[in-house]
Amino acid sequence: MARLLVVEDELNLAEGLRFNLQAEGHEISVEGDGDAALAAVRNGRFNAVLLDVMLPGKDGFEIASALRAEGNFIPILMLTARGRAEDIVQGFAAGADDYLPKPFDLSVLLARLNALLRRMSWPHPSPQPESHDDDLDQFSFAGRHIDFDALELHAPHSTEADARDRTIRLTLMEADLLRYLVRNRDRIVSRKELLEQVWHVREDTDTRAIDNFIVRLRRYIEEDPAAPRHLQTVRGVGYRFLPHPEQT
Repeated sequence: MARLLVVEDELNLAEGLRFNLQAEGHEISVEGDGDAALAAVRNGRFNAVLLDVMLPGKDGFEIASALRAEGNFIPILMLTARGRAEDIVQGFAAGADDYLPKPFDLSVLLARLNALLRRMSWPHPSPQPESHDDDLDQFSFAGRHIDFDALELHAPHSTEADARDRTIRLTLMEADLLRYLVRNRDRIVSRKELLEQVWHVREDTDTRAIDNFIVRLRRYIEEDPAAPRHLQTVRGVGYRFLPHPEQT
């Protein structure tokens, strides 16, 4: 059983979700206002949030962005009638872990929700010094270690005064994007390929959301994000991840 927050201003849909999720054994709270929902997540202990985009007060994008900026990595499943490719990408860029356009089938919603809950309940093993390239559960490079299953990146602090590694929590989409770049390391990956293979979007879409993700990843892995060595831009094409740039 999980404790879930449903954020939906359409009363009939909110109550329908409450009924069906309670039938699955979950404990459900409902909020219909963006500001109240953000306060509820900050003050409560929920296992996941089902978050509509169009809300009174703060919208779903703003709520997701605010939580991620605060370091809150609660699983977020966005539910919205805005199903255009650029809206899906914007949802992931805001920090959503999954995105389900309305109208949706209940069985699909339950499958997506259960996948999120399973993923976030996996144990978080301690970082290992070696990379595991076969399944890419983990990857190490340049003193950094990515644990994709635990959604964690371990990296040195930017100052020599603190010898301890810092642990950075990743969203599912950040982890999936970084995993794809690592899997395709040393080769140029186009923005179109990233949209299709990571976001599963095959329409003409504004690629600025990808650029925003890259900026965030650079803050995590680069000593100087303004002069990246590992995650490089190939102008007019896309990006290239170089775990060992000194060898190229």
